[in-house]
Amino acid sequence: METPSRTNGRLTAFGNQLIQVHDWLRKELAALHDDLGSVADGRAERLRDLRAHCLTFCSALTRHHTGEDGGAFLVLAEKFPELRPSLEELAHDHEVMTGIIERLEELVAGVGPGSSQDEILHVQRELDGLTAIMETHFRYEEKRIVGLLNSLDMPEWQEKKPPFLLKSH
Repeated sequence: METPSRTNGRLTAFGNQLIQVHDWLRKELAALHDDLGSVADGRAERLRDLRAHCLTFCSALTRHHTGEDGGAFLVLAEKFPELRPSLEELAHDHEVMTGIIERLEELVAGVGPGSSQDEILHVQRELDGLTAIMETHFRYEEKRIVGLLNSLDMPEWQEKKPPFLLKSH
């Protein structure tokens, strides 16, 4: 798990925690790709895993982005007004990912033992699209805001982790 460190008398810096959440989401997405691969290979027993994992992952990613939009981004925009255009771009990415997540959840719910390769390929394309935008988004976000998040002193975030820094298993 996370090992706290001291930075200016604070526990682990928020930007570093953000990277840890991104890394966890990347691993979960890779596992979702594996689950889909198992179903595509005809191992229908993995179908339940695919559906459960998709719901869990999609929910975690949505909570993360909602937490950023309604929390971290507001704080950053207030303290660093020059960052507002970047934050608006990142919030737009969240909207795009929300649409993909909704389509992905719908498609995965429709996959079953009798699903055609075309149906599974459609799920794969949506998952690939989500992977591409998510990775680009995470890299940009890490480049633009990690240092600024690390500079923040937000005692309330130390007392109770905000939604954008939560991981669930």
